[in-house]
Amino acid sequence: MAKAPFFWFFFFILVVAYGSTTASARMEKVGIYELKKGEMSVKFTNWGATIVSLTLPDKYGKVGDIVLGYDSVKEYMNDTSYMGSIAGRVGNRISGAEFTLNGVHYKLNPNEGNNTLHGGIVGFSDVVWKVKEYKKDGDAPFIVFSYNSYDGEEGFPGALKVTVAYTLHPGNGVTVKMKAKALNKATPVNLIQHTYWNLGNHNSGDILSEQVQIFGSHYTPVDSEAIPTGEIAPVKGTPYDFLKPHIVGSRINKLITTGYNINYVIDGVPGKLKKTAVVRDNKSGRVMELFTNQPGLQFYSAKFLKDVKGKGGYVYQPYGALCLETQAFPDAVNHPNFPSSIVYPGKDYNHVMLFNFSISS
Repeated sequence: MAKAPFFWFFFFILVVAYGSTTASARMEKVGIYELKKGEMSVKFTNWGATIVSLTLPDKYGKVGDIVLGYDSVKEYMNDTSYMGSIAGRVGNRISGAEFTLNGVHYKLNPNEGNNTLHGGIVGFSDVVWKVKEYKKDGDAPFIVFSYNSYDGEEGFPGALKVTVAYTLHPGNGVTVKMKAKALNKATPVNLIQHTYWNLGNHNSGDILSEQVQIFGSHYTPVDSEAIPTGEIAPVKGTPYDFLKPHIVGSRINKLITTGYNINYVIDGVPGKLKKTAVVRDNKSGRVMELFTNQPGLQFYSAKFLKDVKGKGGYVYQPYGALCLETQAFPDAVNHPNFPSSIVYPGKDYNHVMLFNFSISS
């Protein structure tokens, strides 16, 4: 799951990313931006179009931050865990760092063994996004980030125009809209919002006692490199069955691997917004509901977090958070039986996530 060291980031960003964008994009400043509505505040950085924090009260009225992260932008630049960022052009894994599209074979930059993870060596999580629009308060405060990905970036075909819009709604709701337009060639696209959530607070320890429900009756089994085998299997009778709410740690020792890191096939009409998952933390009383229009959901229990120094000097450890990443199926470009992740010129990519936060006694 780890990325390349920071000096590689710096080199590639200057030579590859910045060298291929406009002068205005190269001059874009990296900063922190806040949206606030009622008792909820969400902060972002345009480094990776990243969610930095989300603060709201617990059932006792005490405000806390439920997003893992860092105190400074520089630390996000050094991050190796995709903390809060947008992963792309294709989030999750592509086997062998290669695929064939319309008779053309494309070789990508591998960054996890022989495979490509979350877009490659320098994915969308490691570039500066332009702040296209920003309204920090009001009835529906929002911020829109944009990024222009060039033809051949990390080996992917075609130029791609990408926007990510975060909006706060009444009743502690947050909408994430990820859009992409293929400008000249067909290309795979799978943008992933990679926030690490801990409803008890970012520094409250592990999430093994949190309760999770996932509305997916099937999942895509993987091999030893976390690459899907191509099978779509029922969750019934496996530790992956969260159709009814279960405590995260209740069956985790029954997994072949340590921790959850698997894609679910979300039930419901393809392309329509549907309830995807619910997370409850009994100690804080916080509840998070997630809706999406995507076919898949990666449930990751953060087993690779280890000795990560985060906000306020708190050190994050394995199972210190969970990620719920709505998505196309991993390695969809190499599995014809999976829903297609290919975006063609004239037919745009539109990925919606809706988070609703509430309190239960």
